[in-house]
Amino acid sequence: MRYQIQGETLPVVICELEGGEKMITEGGGMAWMSPNMLMETTTNGGIGKAFGRMFSGEHMFQNIYTAQGGPGMIAFASSFPGSVRAFQIAPGQEMILQKSAFLAGEMGIELSVFFNKKFSSGLFGGEGFIMQKVSGHGIVFTEFDGHVIEYELHPGQQIVVDTGHLAAMTATCSMEIKGVPGVKNMLFGGEGIFNTVITGPGRVWLQTMPISNVAGALRPYIPTGA
Repeated sequence: MRYQIQGETLPVVICELEGGEKMITEGGGMAWMSPNMLMETTTNGGIGKAFGRMFSGEHMFQNIYTAQGGPGMIAFASSFPGSVRAFQIAPGQEMILQKSAFLAGEMGIELSVFFNKKFSSGLFGGEGFIMQKVSGHGIVFTEFDGHVIEYELHPGQQIVVDTGHLAAMTATCSMEIKGVPGVKNMLFGGEGIFNTVITGPGRVWLQTMPISNVAGALRPYIPTGA
């Protein structure tokens, strides 16, 4: 499989497949394709894995596209202004993604739910609590909100992230959701009441424009009644 990521504000990844090669995506992920791409809707791993994907922000069912009778082409477009990134997944190179980050991938990749280990703090931490884990083998395409900044964390090095700005991290990193210290800071600081603390070693990808922040900024301008 060969691919190109095109576009800046609203990017698309265009994949060129050899005959028999397969791609997997969520419902509605396909933007355009050649006529010989055959679609099959499946739970892809059984009902247990389907429910796990649902809890991580994805659909229970996935679509598998196969190039039949020769080379094929299929394109997957982002659903929000931002970035599309490609990651090579392999044993020991698993990724943790924000909810709904999965765009498409090769058939060898697997999606599962990832819970913050500290349940009590994560329960109230919003977007930082339930995430997606990508494992298996192959290339996965992800969509992030806004521009993406990447950091390399050394062992024990930490970064504090406002909830929602964590786009992805390598599975070697650990994360913990902590309350903002001080009641006055929580109530009047305007920065929310929880932050996500990420500890290395590993790489972290942060997004500048979470959809939740955009929704919050637009809410005062949306009429509430007729």
